Amino acid sequence: MTKSKLIVLSADALVADDMQLFKTLPNFKKYLSGGACVKTVKTCYPTITYPAHATIATGVYPDKHGVTGNDIFYPEPVGRPWCWFHESVKAKDVFSYAKEAGKTTAAVFWPSTGCHPDIDYLIDEYWSQGEGDDRRSAFIRSGSSPEVMKIAERYIDGFTERHHPSADIFVINCAADIIREYSPDIIMIHPANIDGYRHHNGLFNKAVDDGIRETDEWLGKLCRAAEDAGQLENTNVVLLSDHGQLEIKRSIKLNVLLSDAGFIKVEDGRITELKAYIRSGGMMAYCYVYDKSAYNGVYAYLDHLKDEGVYGISEVIPEKEAREKYHLGGEFDFVIETDGYTSFAEGVTRPLTAQFSSEDYRLGRATHGYMPDKGPQPVFYAKGPDFKPGAVLERCDTVDEAPTFARILGTEIKDADGRILTELLYD
Repeated sequence: MTKSKLIVLSADALVADDMQLFKTLPNFKKYLSGGACVKTVKTCYPTITYPAHATIATGVYPDKHGVTGNDIFYPEPVGRPWCWFHESVKAKDVFSYAKEAGKTTAAVFWPSTGCHPDIDYLIDEYWSQGEGDDRRSAFIRSGSSPEVMKIAERYIDGFTERHHPSADIFVINCAADIIREYSPDIIMIHPANIDGYRHHNGLFNKAVDDGIRETDEWLGKLCRAAEDAGQLENTNVVLLSDHGQLEIKRSIKLNVLLSDAGFIKVEDGRITELKAYIRSGGMMAYCYVYDKSAYNGVYAYLDHLKDEGVYGISEVIPEKEAREKYHLGGEFDFVIETDGYTSFAEGVTRPLTAQFSSEDYRLGRATHGYMPDKGPQPVFYAKGPDFKPGAVLERCDTVDEAPTFARILGTEIKDADGRILTELLYD
């Protein structure tokens, strides 16, 4: 298997229900039909993009790789930096294992890869940081080499940050040129158009269908680039996803309730004293207790809110229990799980509910973060020299994906939480 190449296309928020349409589209039929698949994939908890992609790349859960949300947490204000850089990931990933095995590596907008020392051709999902910064400087600062910047320059003028499908078209064009010109042994690519359309419009609608059609076009563009490089016959093509989404009906500011109970003091809209704080992950949240003498009181109060049944909380899970049951650990004290139709916001002033917002993934018409068995599920489809045609698994876990990729590349992920999907591979 060591001579094979690997293209991994992660279509953010693509779910099994979408495949009825996707399987009718021309590029799926040409490049993936008849290959191997896993009908549904269990992702990590929380079902959030950056934790999920770190799990896919490392083969371990968030309690080991350390990425527990998209952002780097500190209390208000909520404009936090995201986990853009590789230093956020505390576990060794498939890029590093591949590099040690003598392979060439590439990633375009794969989360948490900024300045990754073992990615040869890199464009990180990272954007300009305020006034005076620009897209070119941001990419260079996050690890894009001069060779890669030559490719980025071809498309950067048509690229609008954090806007779909403009950003995704940039991602796919750059990835296709990297494949065509450098033919890396592994390239992992992350467009997020379907995810964005679901946040803005809800779970199933015409915009999402259009996003599936866009993704099919991009699958074709990547595979044609491998053809142009004379490598398609040697290339395993994988289409996967990170999480699903659920429709939400309202968003609750739980920190307002902590303030009511005296755990947060607010004056003129600003926090002046902080015993505890709730950080939103969409349809889940973390509670951090800063005054440890208040731990029992905070726990009892959150449990009371859960029992009231009107604040969107179905479970309050202490960190130790979350680590043992869900492989989710960190510096937080409690995990707060949704009731299935409520997301959580972070404001500390009334009103208690927050308005829907297309600018914040946690407050869209649909979102994620909830426990991984809920709602529509992610997928895994693959075709190439190392995958058995027609092989089907009903279910796997995202931690199984990196060990499987490593096997294809002739290496092994040590101490992975997942397993190699041998049922899908030739011996």
